[in-house]
Amino acid sequence: MTKDKIIAAALALFSKNGYEGTSLTEIAKAVGIQKPSIYNHFKSKEEIFLTIYENILWLHVKKVEELMEEISELSAKEQLYKILNLTFEYYIEFEEQSTFVNRAVFFSPEPLKEQLHTQFMESEEAMSTILRSVIDKGIKNGEIRTGNVEDFVMSYYCLIDGIFIELSYYGAEKMKPRISNIWRNFWYGFQNE
Repeated sequence: MTKDKIIAAALALFSKNGYEGTSLTEIAKAVGIQKPSIYNHFKSKEEIFLTIYENILWLHVKKVEELMEEISELSAKEQLYKILNLTFEYYIEFEEQSTFVNRAVFFSPEPLKEQLHTQFMESEEAMSTILRSVIDKGIKNGEIRTGNVEDFVMSYYCLIDGIFIELSYYGAEKMKPRISNIWRNFWYGFQNE
């Protein structure tokens, strides 16, 4: 499918060169088509970029939803750890997508800034719904200390974001053995004593 090839080529180019550093001509060349052929599938470079961004955000949410179906009987602690681990593995397995999102979030193209933020907030809300459910369950069963669920969710996001940054500094091999220690220390702030 030409549309899928356009997305794959654009993802590679956007990840490497950013939004401003990638042209439709370069995307067409990478696919092996003429630039006007892109318009059979996408209206603009902006649409390609936004499509890729949205696909990546929702792929992660979908993977977490699928995981939750498999681990619904586990404790809140185990569920949160498995979500963390899945996210870490996602960053490694989908390195190009992670790089793309990183660039899009930290170096948002000015004309797309508002749309990117809206898409991010929508996918984050879907993730937050899952996390709230797990944390609320943990509080109710006495596993997580009583507190504001939203504060716990935000703390969890900070943990994930920190691991993402550390991964970019140290790489997967150095970070893999650190995850369980990071989690153990983080859990001390959540657990009910």
